[in-house]
Amino acid sequence: MIGPGWDWSTADLGALAAFLAERGIVEGPITTRRIGDGHSNLTFLVSGSRDVVVRRPPPPPVPTGAHDVLREARLLVGLAGTGLPVPRVLATASAGEVIDSPLYVMSHVLGEVVTTRTPAALADAGPAIGVSLVDTLADLHAVDWRSPGLRELGRPEGFNGRHLRRMRGLVEDGAGRLPGAFVDVAAWLEAHVPVESGASLVHNDYRLGNVILGPTGAVAAVLDWELATIGDPLFDVGYFLASWPAHGEPLTPTAELGRAALDPGYPTRDQLARRYAARTGRDLTGLSWYTTLALWKLAVLFEYSHRRAVTGQGDPYYADPALVRSFLDAAGRSAGR
Repeated sequence: MIGPGWDWSTADLGALAAFLAERGIVEGPITTRRIGDGHSNLTFLVSGSRDVVVRRPPPPPVPTGAHDVLREARLLVGLAGTGLPVPRVLATASAGEVIDSPLYVMSHVLGEVVTTRTPAALADAGPAIGVSLVDTLADLHAVDWRSPGLRELGRPEGFNGRHLRRMRGLVEDGAGRLPGAFVDVAAWLEAHVPVESGASLVHNDYRLGNVILGPTGAVAAVLDWELATIGDPLFDVGYFLASWPAHGEPLTPTAELGRAALDPGYPTRDQLARRYAARTGRDLTGLSWYTTLALWKLAVLFEYSHRRAVTGQGDPYYADPALVRSFLDAAGRSAGR
């Protein structure tokens, strides 16, 4: 899936080449190629004397506070040395320094990004992929979030209720009313808001397609940190499992991006959850609330993007209202509604 249309003009490509050369990152002429499956920040493989990756926001209009690539770069710098597999930030640039938007440059991590199909090289690696994904998420949640570069990302106290209210605000009308299709699950979520299970770094978009896998199926790098915050680690677990497809269930747009997990050998959601509980010692008896919140939140975000798309302000991918319905149906099933 391709997000908002944007490509490097001759002038912008020249400015990027000069920027990379001045910092000793890449010498000589460069080429760029769009990579990634998402609809948010744009990611490009830049090739020259070496390969690097450049991240920048989508073209305007951009919602206030969204797509902050420099925040993402600061986070990656903060994670350096923690042992968590992340790319290395090589340079950053503010808007106007290279092109009309901010950007950052990071190392290119070799490996496979698995989404709708399993590459032949990883055909028998389904079990190892599942184990490494869970173990990496457990390691992510064990990172000291009070360390420099991380502690300013958010407030863990009251995260669950605050997150739910913030999501409501994106689609409420001026009188604070939700669209009818959102009301039932929202009422269930509000009636069952749990006390936070703890505080940790939360990736907020942790799924199969947002990691690079090495030749054995182990996670070589965790990508796409733009939504990361400090909050309840079980939200990451709920989101991860909500994005993991299951045989016999309709695929949401997010599960579609992980459809490879339906190939033989991949673990089930229950197996992934049990692995996480064993690795962390966390109680997952209330996990259905977090999974439901993740699905309902995705419905909210897709509805918000749908409204922008139909007015010509956003990515046309979101114009299809069936995408929102898919998440709402899944959230209803998760909540038992």
